[in-house]
Amino acid sequence: MTTNDTPAVEITALTKSFPSRAGTVHAVRGLDLTVTRGEVVAFLGPNGAGKTTTLDVVLGLTTPTTGEVRVLGQSPREAVRAGRVSAVLQTGGLLRDLTVLETVELIASTYAVHAPVADVLRRANLTALSSRKVSKCSGGEQQRLRFALALLPDPEVLVLDEPTAGMDVSARRAFWDAMHAEADAGRTVLFATHYLEEADSFAGRIVLVAEGRVVADGPTDVIRGQALGRTVAARLDVDLVDAAATELRGLAAVHEVRVDHDRLTVTTTDSDGVARLLLTSLAARDLEVTTGSLESAFIALTTTASEGAAA
Repeated sequence: MTTNDTPAVEITALTKSFPSRAGTVHAVRGLDLTVTRGEVVAFLGPNGAGKTTTLDVVLGLTTPTTGEVRVLGQSPREAVRAGRVSAVLQTGGLLRDLTVLETVELIASTYAVHAPVADVLRRANLTALSSRKVSKCSGGEQQRLRFALALLPDPEVLVLDEPTAGMDVSARRAFWDAMHAEADAGRTVLFATHYLEEADSFAGRIVLVAEGRVVADGPTDVIRGQALGRTVAARLDVDLVDAAATELRGLAAVHEVRVDHDRLTVTTTDSDGVARLLLTSLAARDLEVTTGSLESAFIALTTTASEGAAA
């Protein structure tokens, strides 16, 4: 029996290894992750990080080497069979000679209970394309069709693996508009992507994976700060700048201090403390606190993880 307190996805000490000609490939190395109901989580990482393998385990497409995965309190395969979790994958699963409507009707017929066909077509923005053959649909339109199929069992959890790969900008925007509506309705969404801007703009939480492990987990601004620290900039009276710079360089949390006439720029992992010092003790003005880009954080964190694995 599950309750609203039961996590949507719970992964504990997951490992997954595959044999290969070059030896054993360790795709996932002790990954822990809990996704609560209603969250929208981006699974972000470079090629070979273990994202797709982890999602395959969540969907019951493969089994862990060690560790445990529960979806809504059930095994992944139980949750999929019950229609409580659906997926939008990158490729496969479509018959080219059927129309969009025929495809949705065919898959709907495999469920004892399903959402109305017209409704899922509308939610996937496919109503106008219902008579078009799948073979005539663009890559983005086929992904929207896969999305419509995933909505048929009215799932509580949607798992998306690189859902907009190959789409142009307008198709990606249309896809995420549809996904926003599903998330706003309370559906849990876990998606893997290579597109940093998608993770930044759509997800409430980012889980950054490298070398089969979680290397960062939190809101976008927290991920940036964890990798890069924050930058605090302010203006001071010119005759106070050099002394202030010397004082700030003596703080353990300060990485760098730059001086440009009456302006100090400080890179630090304790932006609150630096800002407080500048405002209360050094009479600073025009203070600004910023973080680095998500792309810079991505590079910094995944590079650090790769170096650690190689050591």
